[in-house]
Amino acid sequence: MELEILGYISAILVGLSLGLIGGGGSILTVPILVYLLGVDAANTAPAYSLFIVGTASLFGASIKYKEGFVDVKTAVIFGLPAIFSVYLTRRLLVPSIPDEIFTLDNFIFTKRIFVMGLFAVLMILASASMIKDRKDEEQTKPQKFNYPLIVIEGLLVGMITGLVGAGGGFIIIPALVMLSNLSMKKAVGTSLIIIAAKSLVGFLGDLSVIEIDWKLLLGFTALAITGIFIGNKLSHKIDGLKLKKGFGWFVLLMGTYIFIKEIFLN
Repeated sequence: MELEILGYISAILVGLSLGLIGGGGSILTVPILVYLLGVDAANTAPAYSLFIVGTASLFGASIKYKEGFVDVKTAVIFGLPAIFSVYLTRRLLVPSIPDEIFTLDNFIFTKRIFVMGLFAVLMILASASMIKDRKDEEQTKPQKFNYPLIVIEGLLVGMITGLVGAGGGFIIIPALVMLSNLSMKKAVGTSLIIIAAKSLVGFLGDLSVIEIDWKLLLGFTALAITGIFIGNKLSHKIDGLKLKKGFGWFVLLMGTYIFIKEIFLN
């Protein structure tokens, strides 16, 4: 019971992360669902994460849009291939992965180890992106789209999102800055609408595949949405770059812990 209460309280942190730094929500969501609320790691937790992060990001994107920090054209160009990829991944690829992928001596490489191991690696990569210093300057170059790379990146992010339930903001934001010449602030806002669209569409691919505990899912989501409004308010008062770096170190520790636990201690 104590872990369940802690899990719901932690849901607010998911929204705070999205509201403060524009990402990191899914990095917190899956471990909270698995380790505190006892949700199945291989199938259900990634699906729930898609709904929670997608819905919270939609509210966050609406706030950023009103503030003028969402580039709709970029969101459409990047988002369409990501949406296509995440839906096919959740609908076709994930259900086809066997519960036991292969056996090596006494070690059984399961679907859970694959999903959580991949998730841990992504957390470690995300932490590097957060810890790295990056100037938050307004972009002065004219907007120019590298369409082939944007499509490839969108397909890749969609597949990753579908496999582990991660929104992929740590991949999307740098890609938007480099491939479409957006400012950092606009990249953060635009990434939220992309994350919302592809995550919610990806969740649709699970509705006929897994049984949904709507009470848990909607309760968690409501708390995450509350957190995103609080986080957005605080973002105007707190140094976002320092906060992002501190959060990056936390994510690095969490990712390392999950990797060791799932690969070596199970």
